[in-house]
Amino acid sequence: MNTTKAIQARRAVKHFDANHSMSKEEVNELLSLAVLSPTAFNIQNWRFVVVTDQELRKQIRAVAWDQAQVTDASLFIVLCADLKSWEKEPGRYWINAAKEVREFMLPAIDAYYRGRDQVQRDEAMRSCGIVAQTLMLAAKSMGYDSCPMDGFDFDKVAELIHLPDDHVIAMFVAIGKGTQEAWPRGGQLDLDEVVIENRFA
Repeated sequence: MNTTKAIQARRAVKHFDANHSMSKEEVNELLSLAVLSPTAFNIQNWRFVVVTDQELRKQIRAVAWDQAQVTDASLFIVLCADLKSWEKEPGRYWINAAKEVREFMLPAIDAYYRGRDQVQRDEAMRSCGIVAQTLMLAAKSMGYDSCPMDGFDFDKVAELIHLPDDHVIAMFVAIGKGTQEAWPRGGQLDLDEVVIENRFA
C-alpha cells in the first residue's frame, strides 16, 4: 500500500479479533519502522511499553473505560517518553556523525533542554505524536488496523506499568485485525477553515 492510500484508509478501529496474533517478525518490523520517526536533536525520547501479559492488559482495561481494544488488539502499546533522554549519554544519538557535527550538537542539546521542564515535556509529546502516526500508517501498510487512545486514568496506568519518575505516558496505540468497520468519517473541515496564509487576521 502506498503512503497516500495508507493515510486515506487509516481509521480509528474499535473492534479487533482477539484471537489473532502478530508474529514476532511483524512486531519487530513495525517497531523498527516506528523508530525511524524524527525527534528533535535525534534524542529518540519515545519508549514503547509493549504489553503482552494478558492479566496486565485486563488491569489496564479496567482503568481505561473498559475499552475492548486494550485486551483484544494483537499488539497493545503504552506509548511513553523519557523526559530526560536529552541528558542520558547524548553522544550516542550522534555516534555516527562527523566530529564537527557532534561537537556542535551535544552542547546545543544541553542548551535547549537544561532547566526547561516545559520544553522537555512539550518535545516529548511532539515526538510521541509523530511516532504514533508512523506506527499507525506502517500498520495499515502491513494490513493491520489501529486505534490511538487517551481515554484512561494516566496515574493508575503509570502505577501498573511501573513508570519511572522521569517518564510520561502520551497515549496508547492498539494494533490488530479489525472486525468492524470504523464509523463513517464524521466530517472534515474545509481547508479554508484550517489553513491560514502567513498570519491570523
